[in-house]
Amino acid sequence: MGLPEVGTSDGELVRRVLAGDTGAYTHLVARYRDRLGRYAVHMLGNREDAEEVLQDAFVRAHRSLARCDDPDRFGAWLWGILVNRCRTAGGRAARFRRIFVSDPGPLAQASAPSDLEGAEWGEVVRWALARLAPHYREAFLLKYAEELDYEAMARLTGAGVSALKMRVKRARERLKILLQGVERV
Repeated sequence: MGLPEVGTSDGELVRRVLAGDTGAYTHLVARYRDRLGRYAVHMLGNREDAEEVLQDAFVRAHRSLARCDDPDRFGAWLWGILVNRCRTAGGRAARFRRIFVSDPGPLAQASAPSDLEGAEWGEVVRWALARLAPHYREAFLLKYAEELDYEAMARLTGAGVSALKMRVKRARERLKILLQGVERV
């Protein structure tokens, strides 16, 4: 069994896992970990929550691998699992903030610093993304960070193409407003 050759398809790796080669799943994890992790961090706003959701998605995918209808589309199937886990975790975090933050006013009125450089700009972008409604942030990230087309986004999210186009448009408009006063040096 050993290491798969370069270019081994997802379908082949899935079939090997289902045939008992548990090591083949390691290669699937390695193939998708960085990209999925980046998406989860953007969706949830911090690495700890993202890591937890990412691990949960990989475990759930492994447990239900036999239910993956098209092993050659394992990546899209796994994305769907991660998107759902991010939604669940994001909703849980929002409920937590509503329960434990007694005065959200100052946080909502906080403004981004101006005259930013390099890494600081990344922080401002994360700050702005965190202020988008989750369904806008999700659509924006799938479109621009993950560079998916609307049809692929629709398969992952279950939303219609026209709804996703509107979400992306509204996310861009909101980000423009949030970032309008910020000067990048």
